Order: sequence, then C-alpha cells, then structure tokens
Amino acid sequence: MLAMTAAALIALLITTWLTPKVKEWAVRRGVVDHPEARRINKTPLPRAGGIAIFVGFLIAAVLAITARQLSSGKHDWTFSIFGVLVAVTVAALFGLIDDLYDLPAKWQALALIAIGLLLFLLGVRIEGVSNPFTTINGAYNPTINWHPIGLATSIVLTILWVFTVVKTVDAIDGVDGLAAGVCAISAATLALMSAQLHPSDGPTLQKYDGPTLALLASAIVGACIGFLRHNHHPARIIMGTVGAWVLGTALAAISILGAFKVATAVSVLVPILVLGVPIFDYVHVVTRRVLARAPLTRADKRHLHHLLLARGWSQTQVTYFLYGLTFLLCLSAYALFQLMRAH
Repeated sequence: MLAMTAAALIALLITTWLTPKVKEWAVRRGVVDHPEARRINKTPLPRAGGIAIFVGFLIAAVLAITARQLSSGKHDWTFSIFGVLVAVTVAALFGLIDDLYDLPAKWQALALIAIGLLLFLLGVRIEGVSNPFTTINGAYNPTINWHPIGLATSIVLTILWVFTVVKTVDAIDGVDGLAAGVCAISAATLALMSAQLHPSDGPTLQKYDGPTLALLASAIVGACIGFLRHNHHPARIIMGTVGAWVLGTALAAISILGAFKVATAVSVLVPILVLGVPIFDYVHVVTRRVLARAPLTRADKRHLHHLLLARGWSQTQVTYFLYGLTFLLCLSAYALFQLMRAH
C-alpha cells in the first residue's frame, strides 16, 4: 500500500506542476479547442493537457516499479509490464498528432488497431475464457474450466477491447473534469484488485505480478487527480486526444493483465463494470447512430452528458452524478471480485 501511495503521489505532483506549462505551450502553438456546435465550451480552451498526464504517469510508474524490484529482489520488469509502457507511449504520440493535426476518423481507427496489435505482440493479450456451465463433481473448477482461445481470436478480442476502452474514454471527455475523474475512480478500483492478485489466482497469472499492476494503476490515479486541479469546472485546459488515449490504453492493458486473467466464471464482468459508465455511454451512442443510419464516426451530442446538460443540469451536477454512478459500478465490480476470490 505504501508503494501504491508513493506512485500516486509522484504522478500527482508531476502532473500538477507540468500541466500549466503544457497549457502555455498549447496556447503558443495554437493547440486550442474553439467553440462550435458539438462542443460545450464557450471560450477557446487549450487542449493536449494529456501530455502532463502521460509524463506524470510514466515517471511515477518507472520509479515505483524499479524501486520495488530493487527492494524486493523480484523480477517486476516483465516483458508485458514493459509492453504496457511502450504501448502507452505510442498512444501518447498518436494522440498528440491528432491534437496537432486533427487526424481523419479512419486514421484514428488504424492507430488504435495498431496500439491493440502492439499490446498483443508485447504479451498483453486476452488469452482465454471461462465456461461457467461445466462442473467437475458438481462444482465449478476455475483451472479445469479455463479454455484458452486461438491465436486469431486472441488478436481480435485484444484489439477490440483496447479500441473500445480508448474510444469510451475519448467519448466522455466532453464535460470539465469528467474523463479524468471517471478514470481515477476506475483506476483506483483496478489498483485495489491488482494488489490482491497472485499466481495462485488463476492458470494464466504465472507470468504476471498483481502488485506491479497495482503500481501502474496507482500512477494513473495520481496523474488524473493532478490534472483535475486544472481541469475541474471551469476548466483551464482539457486533456485532448493524447490524454484520452493514454488513459484508455493504460486502463485497457491493466484490465487485460489483471481482471481478465482471473479464471472464474464471471471474470469478464469485472473490467466491464469498472469501466461501465464510459462503455455504456459509447454503446448507447453507437446504437442510436446505427438506428438513425448516421455515420458512426460523426461527432454529435448523443452522449449521456449531453443529454443531461440538455435537461438543464449544470456541468458540475453532470460530473458528480457520473462520478457517483462510476463509484457504484466499481463498488459492485470489487464486491464481485472478492466473491470470485472467495470461491
């Protein structure tokens, strides 16, 4: 717990300190969101604040993992943990390019597919599923009931999960402080879960050390809280694509290496509940676009926060309502996680 707190604090301090400097750079560079029909900001706002989130997260993660390895003598710098940081760095670069040059939707999609494929190649992959309907002597046995999936299916599911999580985080970044706060709550939940994961929890956990994942998740929490110092309503800067892609990639990767690896009948529900608010919002928007035969890539005001604002809610009310909903879903996920471990 002390190492997790240290990782979060380092990320918080670095992000808090760096965000105003990123804001000054964004203004000079003209990296600014101007008011328009699909945006709710009334004045120009510098974007790309996610640069500070990325730097805070990366430095805190590297320091915390290295310190843990030196103090414990364990091999915390596994290939997959290194892969998470590489993929997050690539996501930050792609996100920054989009913030600077507004990439077309098809190029954004290709970039996200590339990030998902990169994670897969670096060992961060969805490797199997549990069958809750098969019992051994009348009881569910997680080791026996764990079914590895084929290589092609693993690639597709990993890319699809990464794509979905990143897009959901990007989609909710429409109200001051919403995306950073929701991601902080989700990451805190993943940190608490990961800290309790050990190789004995499932047949696929031998390669991974849950406490190391907890350090990564804690660094996300600290970076998000540090950024909220400048992003809460009224925001002085927004995270932009770079921030959404960094947070989405990190959360997707940690959930793949953590909750998805626990071989229990309902393990897939845990990461879905943890990220329930943005996932529900994204599915809801895509469904409405399909029913309306509208282009899936066209930005609009169909998101949940837009609907609440249209009902007369203030940005602060919307933000805290969705914080509360996220907290309840994460609490449900944590309770389900504990129930799985008990059985």
